[in-house]
Amino acid sequence: MILRRLLPLTAALSLAACAAQPAAVTSAPKPTWAFQQSDLPPDPAYRYGQLPNGMRFIIRRNATPAGTALVRMDIATGSLDESESERGFAHFVEHMAFNGSTHVPEGEMIKLLERNGLSFGADTNAQTSFEQTLYMLDLPRADPKLLDTTLMLMRETASELTFDPEALARERGVVLSELRDGQGWQRTNLEDQIAFFYPKATYPKRLPIGTIEALNASTADTLKAFWAREYVPSNTTLVIVGDFDADAVEAAIRARFADWQPKPATPRPDQGKVDPKHKAQTDIHIDPSLSERVTASRHGRWLDEPDTVANRRTALLRQIGYGAVNRRFQRMSRVPDPPFRGAGFGTSDVFEIGRTTNLIVDTVDGGWQRGFDAATGAYARALSGTFTQAEIDEQVANIRTALENGAAGADTRSHGTLVAAALALVRDDQVPTTPQSGLDRFNQFARTITPKSVMAALKAEAVPLKDPLIRFQGRTPPAGGEKALRQTFAKATRAKASAGEVPAPVAFAYTDFGPPGTVVSDTIEPLYGIRQIRFANNVRLNLKRTDLAKDRVQLSLNLDGGEMLDSKADPLVTEMTAVLARGGLTKHSEDDLQTLLAGRSVALGLGLSGDTFATDASTTPRDLALQLQLWAALITDPGYRAEGEVAYRQNIANFFARLRSSPGAALANSIGGILSDNDPRFTLQKQEDYAALSFAKLRAALSDRLTNGALEIAIVGDIDEAAAIEAVARTFGALPQREADFRPYTAQRQRSFTATRTLREIRHTGQPNQAIVRMVWPTRDDSDADEAVALSLLDAVVGIEVLDTVREKLGKAYSPGASSALSRVWTSYGTFTINASVDLADVPATRAALVETMRALAAAPVDADVLQRARAPMLERIDNALKTNSGWMALAENAQSHPDRLARAKAARARLEKITAADLQALARRYLAPEKAVELLVLPEGATLP
Repeated sequence: MILRRLLPLTAALSLAACAAQPAAVTSAPKPTWAFQQSDLPPDPAYRYGQLPNGMRFIIRRNATPAGTALVRMDIATGSLDESESERGFAHFVEHMAFNGSTHVPEGEMIKLLERNGLSFGADTNAQTSFEQTLYMLDLPRADPKLLDTTLMLMRETASELTFDPEALARERGVVLSELRDGQGWQRTNLEDQIAFFYPKATYPKRLPIGTIEALNASTADTLKAFWAREYVPSNTTLVIVGDFDADAVEAAIRARFADWQPKPATPRPDQGKVDPKHKAQTDIHIDPSLSERVTASRHGRWLDEPDTVANRRTALLRQIGYGAVNRRFQRMSRVPDPPFRGAGFGTSDVFEIGRTTNLIVDTVDGGWQRGFDAATGAYARALSGTFTQAEIDEQVANIRTALENGAAGADTRSHGTLVAAALALVRDDQVPTTPQSGLDRFNQFARTITPKSVMAALKAEAVPLKDPLIRFQGRTPPAGGEKALRQTFAKATRAKASAGEVPAPVAFAYTDFGPPGTVVSDTIEPLYGIRQIRFANNVRLNLKRTDLAKDRVQLSLNLDGGEMLDSKADPLVTEMTAVLARGGLTKHSEDDLQTLLAGRSVALGLGLSGDTFATDASTTPRDLALQLQLWAALITDPGYRAEGEVAYRQNIANFFARLRSSPGAALANSIGGILSDNDPRFTLQKQEDYAALSFAKLRAALSDRLTNGALEIAIVGDIDEAAAIEAVARTFGALPQREADFRPYTAQRQRSFTATRTLREIRHTGQPNQAIVRMVWPTRDDSDADEAVALSLLDAVVGIEVLDTVREKLGKAYSPGASSALSRVWTSYGTFTINASVDLADVPATRAALVETMRALAAAPVDADVLQRARAPMLERIDNALKTNSGWMALAENAQSHPDRLARAKAARARLEKITAADLQALARRYLAPEKAVELLVLPEGATLP
C-alpha cells in the first residue's frame, strides 16, 4: 500500500524527458485554492468547497463510465511528517484504518465493502508517500446509500480509529512483511543512490515503509498520537467524481464531516536541504543484479513558480527542449552498434527544497566508458549549440496532437483522469483547466516557439553539469575507478565534433496496398449488435460503434499462429516476436517512423497471445486509416533491421543476471519447467540459446503466417463505420488471399501437468529472510462455461479465506492470494494457485494454515457471508463491463473466430447467480485437495527449511 512518489533518479529514464512542473504558490496567507491567485481559469465543471472546520472537497459529475464513481480522501501527511522515532508511522496508520474504528469493528470494513461489490485491492485501497496518504474507494454503483456508506467509512478513518493493541500487533506483522518483501538489490541501490546525492536532505532517511526498529517499538498510543496530530480537517481533502448529482454529494459530505472538530495543522519538520555546492564527488555501487548505469548530476535551488499562463509557457518550452535532447539520445541508441542502451537528460524538483539536473546513461556490461562518453558529448553539444527547426517541429507536433485529442475527447474523460487533475490541484497547486482552453493557449503561443526560445528556457532551468556528482552502478567496478569516470566526463564535454543527430525528413511509404478489397459478407450478430464483415481475401473485421469515449477508437489484430509455432524440438521459434517492430519496416527504420509520424496517434508492435500473434492500439478517427496502414506494413514488409536484434540481446544479460535475485524471480523462472516436467516450450532455456536467436530465424518462422495466416481485426469506439470498412478494405482487404480459418493446431495444444506431487524447493539469492509458499493444482481448460464461472467464484472465495487466515489472523504475509487460470489455448489445461510471501521462519505455520484453509473448503459448504462477499464484486464487474470501449473490445476482438464467447458473456451473470455453496464445496473436493497440489517452497540459498 505504499506509493513511491516520482523523485529524481528513482524512476526509469522517461522522467528525464519531463520539464519541472509548476510548483506551489507561497504567498501569505495561502489561498484555499491555487487558482485564486492565478490567471488560469479553473474548469467550472468542478465544484470546489471548504467546510468551516477547514476540510476541503472537490466534486464533479461525470458519467464515464456511467453509474459509477470514485471517492478519494487525501490526507496531507506522509513519511516526511515523521520524527526519527516515528519512521513508518504514516504507512502503519494507513494500515490501521482498515482495522477497527468507533462504529466499525476490526475486520468489518473490508467485509462491508465486499458485500457492496467492492473487491479488496482492486476497488478498496490506500497509498502512503512522502507527503500524502490517499484512501481510495471505487464505487461500482452511484447510488446514495453506497455513497453514504463510503463517506461514513472515510469519516471513521479521519476521526474515529481505535488502535486496538491486539489488532495493532497483528497488523504490525503485515507491515513488517511488506517491508521484508521490498528488501533486496533494488531497495539497497535506491538507498545508496539517494544518500549519495542528497546527504543533507531528510527524505533519504524517511522512506515511507519505515524501519524495523521504529515499527517494532510502535504502540497503540504512539501511533494514535501521530494520527491525531496529522489527521486534522485542514490537512484533508475529499475528491468525488462520478455519476452523482453534485448538490446531493455536497449535502452528504457536509452531513458526515461538518461536526469534525478543527485542530491546528502541525508544521512539517525540517526537510533538510539540497546543496547546490555539492559537487565533484563520485559513488560506485556494485551488485550482481544491477545493470550498468552512470549518472551525472548537479543541484540547484528550488524554483518557486506558481501555476500561471506565463509559467506554463515556460514549462512548455522546457518540455520541448528536454524532449529534443532526449530524442537525439534515442536516435543514437537505435543503430546497429549503439554506444549505449538508453540515455536521458532532465531536471526534477526535490519537493520544495531544491532541484536536480541529471544525465543518466544505461550501458551494456563493460560498456560504460563508450556510452558515458557518447551521451556526455551529445549533451555538451546540445547545450552549447542550438536546436534545428525540424527537432522543434517534431516535439511541437506531438504536443499539439495530445492537446487536440484531449480537447476532442473532453466530454467523455474517465473518472480517473478527472480525479488526477483534482489531486494535482490539491497536492501541487496545479489549476485544473479545460482541455479546450489548454489547446487555445497553445495555439496562441505555438507560433512564437523557436529553437532560440526553447534553448533559453532550457538553460534557465537545467543546472550546468560542471564538476558533477557522478554515480556508477553495475555488476563489476568500472575499469579505472573514480578517476576514469571523471576523466571520461571531462574529456567528452570538451569535444567539439558536429552534432549530426538530425536526419532529413522523409514521407511515409506505405499508403498503397493494391486495389481495395471487396466485402463478401456483412452481418450483425444478434446478442450485442457487433457488425461482422468478411472480405473476399478472407480477412475478418468486427465493428462496434460506441459513444463511450468521444474521438477515441480502439483496434485489435489477431493473426493465426503465435505460440503454436513453437515445438519441443525448437521452443524459441517465436521468442523474438516482441521486438519485430524494433526492426522497423523495409523502407523505414523505427527511428524514421517516429519522426515522420510525429503528431499522429498511432502505434506499432506485435506480440504473442497463445495461438495468435496479436497487437492493439488506441487512436482517433483522424488517424484510423494511418494506423491500419502501419499495421499492414508490418505484416507485409517488416524490416528485420539489426537494431531490433541489438535491443533484444541487450536485455539477455540483465535477465539472466537476475534469474534468482529475489524469491519472485526465482519462482517465475523455475515454475514452468517444474509444472511441465521440463517441456522445453514452457521451460527457461540456456542463456546461449537466447543469445543465438536472430531475425533471420524469426523471418523463416513468421513469413508464412504473416503472408497466409487467418486474420481478424476489431474496431471499437467513435467510428464512422463506412470509413472504417473502407480503411480496412484499402489495407488488409487489399492483400492477397489468406487462409479462411484459424488453424486447429490439435497436436500443438497438448500440454501436460506434472504427476509428481513431492515437495519442490527453489532457491533464490535475495534476502536471507524471504520465502514463498505456493501450492498449485491442475484443473481444466475453460471449454465448460458453467465450470469456468464456478472456478472463478471459487478463486474469489479462496482469496478471501487465505487473506483472512494468513494476513489478518496470523499477520504473516502482506498479500497472500489465490488465482484460477483456465486455458483457452491448451487443451484440458488449467491451474489453481494459492500463494504467500513470508518470512523464512514463518514457512511451517504458513504451510499449515494454507493446508487447513483448503481442507475446510472441502469439509463444509462456504459460509454464506463469504460467498456473498466473493460474488458481489464479480456481479458488479459483469454489470459494468460494457461501459468502456475496452469491455466491448473483449467481445469484438474474436467475435467471428469464437462466436461462442458472445453467448457465454450474455449468460455469465445468470451462471454466476445460480452457483451455490454446495457447488463450490464439490468443486473444491474435486480439484483442491491438499494432497493433489504441487507444493513449491522458495527459500534462500543455503537456508535450512525451518
